[in-house]
Amino acid sequence: MSTKHRSTGERPPFVLWREVLVAYAMPAVMAAAGGVATGRPQLVIAALTTIAGTSAVVAALVGAGLRHRPDDSWTARMPRPLLAVGSGLGAAVLASLLGRAGAHWLPDVPALADSPWPGRLRLDLPISAAIAATMITWRWRGTRRKA
Repeated sequence: MSTKHRSTGERPPFVLWREVLVAYAMPAVMAAAGGVATGRPQLVIAALTTIAGTSAVVAALVGAGLRHRPDDSWTARMPRPLLAVGSGLGAAVLASLLGRAGAHWLPDVPALADSPWPGRLRLDLPISAAIAATMITWRWRGTRRKA
């Protein structure tokens, strides 16, 4: 991170690709470490797919939606905690619906019939989406000028 922004009093820029990279890497590392520590190889696989993948996709979608918002938009004027929590809850609801649908329909695919992966979607998707949307919104809002 450059010190240029700190010395001039400017807020650091919101760089979407870095946010998405962190949104993938951090849950992947943390969940995989938990899987290794507890001897659960399914968790290690989920860490790299449904957990971190969901987090990165949600961060990219939410971040892309927020990135070009003007400083006088309602999202930039809303209190940071309220905006972040609302974003996280909205993402969790949508991801929960997708996770339930996937858990219901994916076992019908012959290649996934005996896989535990579709069953994980009910939990992995909403939790990952909520955390990613909350964090990306919080970080984006922190780069906006106070209205």
